[in-house]
Amino acid sequence: MTAPAFDPAARLPDAMLERFRERAAVHDRDNTFPIDDLADLHDAGYLSILVPEDRGGAGLGLAEASVLQQRLAGAAPATALAINMHLVWTGVAKVLRDRGIDDLAFVQTGAAAGEVFAFGISETGNDLVLFGSDTQAAPQADGSYAFTGTKIFTSLAPVWTQLGLHGLDTTSPDAPQFVYAFVPRSDAVVTRDDWDTVGMRGTQSRTTELHGAVAPAARVVRRVAPGPNPDPIVFGIFSVFEILLASVYTGIARRALDLAVDTAHGRRSKKTGLAYSQDPDIRRRIADMALAYDALPPQLAALARDVDERADHGARWFSLLSGLKHRAVVAAKEIVDDGMLVAGGSSYFSRSELGRLYRDVLAGQFHPSDPESARSTVAAAWLGPLDT
Repeated sequence: MTAPAFDPAARLPDAMLERFRERAAVHDRDNTFPIDDLADLHDAGYLSILVPEDRGGAGLGLAEASVLQQRLAGAAPATALAINMHLVWTGVAKVLRDRGIDDLAFVQTGAAAGEVFAFGISETGNDLVLFGSDTQAAPQADGSYAFTGTKIFTSLAPVWTQLGLHGLDTTSPDAPQFVYAFVPRSDAVVTRDDWDTVGMRGTQSRTTELHGAVAPAARVVRRVAPGPNPDPIVFGIFSVFEILLASVYTGIARRALDLAVDTAHGRRSKKTGLAYSQDPDIRRRIADMALAYDALPPQLAALARDVDERADHGARWFSLLSGLKHRAVVAAKEIVDDGMLVAGGSSYFSRSELGRLYRDVLAGQFHPSDPESARSTVAAAWLGPLDT
């Protein structure tokens, strides 16, 4: 029996997205978290789209989640980016289980039950990202770990129930080892109210202080040697993170393109009396936007499908993934820039949706892999490592 065709609009109906779009302007203005968006997404089963059906989820693949995140980001970029961080962990759980590793089963069942998982990897000055950490992971007698350190850009800060993070164990006999685990909210976790940014304000990606926050033994999922490591959890995090990030910024690009097209049809030149859509310069600019955008969804679909189908790109995986994310955020920024020019001076007002997209899209360059890291990874893939 043939499975029913995937329908993104059934998962994220137009009416829901219009509500999100209206709220997005308010959350951007007031610097608040989109609680109502989260409630609607929870009720729609969105937090468990990557959870298999036998664990209470929708059983979608990463390729389908990418399409949905593009659609969500076109309405509310900050909501999409915040939800991304929860979906990363459910996606990692899927990647591992698909490869015979069920260490994150509790993430899948937890997401289906309504838990919200946040992503606590980034640290100030840590350009090693997954391959380094200044957070101390102290082993306890019962197999749990106590984490002490500071994580930055912790999206979903007001609402998460479990924080997935890593830290460095320097005291065990086989130390040093990176420890990947999940800590619940407690008095040992302090969330600063410090998220006052140019864009993506609704993510509320606040700084998180850990003061001996304990991850129970059952939620210590991996111990990994420092440095570049082929451990499946590293691949899982990197692949899902990069693909879903690229999806959000691709969704922003599509919305900017749609707004530019609407503007071109809706405005008329005082000089010629013709619609802007008949102006050669406007047509050329929108054509450039469309040419750049059209390249993004097929790349996303292909790499996401390869992850779902366990394709083997070997050592090329990391350059392909970092390149995908880099191209998406660069293209999205250029598309939004051109959309602003098509729309004219009205887009420069903070109340303008294009003006908000202009600020939101800037965040893309700060997520791993940043431009320097992406170029370094791709250069190593094609030229080999630097001589030492």
